Amino acid sequence: MFRLPRLAVLAAMLIFGFLPCAQAVQYTQVNQTASTISFTYNQFASEVYGTFGKFKASLDFDTAKPAAAKAALTIQLDSINAGSDDANAELQKPAWFNTAAYPVATFESVGVKALGDNKYTIIGNLTLRGITRKVKVPVLLTTHNAIGIFVGELTLKRSAFKIGEGEYADNVVSDDINIRFKMVAPQQ
Repeated sequence: MFRLPRLAVLAAMLIFGFLPCAQAVQYTQVNQTASTISFTYNQFASEVYGTFGKFKASLDFDTAKPAAAKAALTIQLDSINAGSDDANAELQKPAWFNTAAYPVATFESVGVKALGDNKYTIIGNLTLRGITRKVKVPVLLTTHNAIGIFVGELTLKRSAFKIGEGEYADNVVSDDINIRFKMVAPQQ
């Protein structure tokens, strides 16, 4: 009986696309329930952790054409959970998010750069308190059971968006705010 060498079989599988890694995958629907947005900052030299509970994300991502990808995010700022009711109420006030005037933060991508090994940089416009800044967001895409998991992290300067002005402009609360997200999307 004739047997092909294992290397020849593997090469044939790659050429004809029988391995999952050889196929392009699209992600177009974000699972809002499985996705998360969190943040950390330092206050009085202690790290504080928080989350945003209400947001809407959209995604159009094809692994074969990452440069054409689009991503958008709208965060309801009053859905913040900074660890206590007092902190949550304080962050709604004009010195911080001023949610009466600016109820949402938005991000809209303007470009995506593939870096290899399922790593990407998503470039986009982030708007907070009516101020828009261009940001670069490093993202890693992993897959599990036909689910894409986009994980990213970036550090924002709160002063760039005039968040925490006045008595909070000093170093009681760090200027660096670390934002982390996980967006979950099924393969299409």
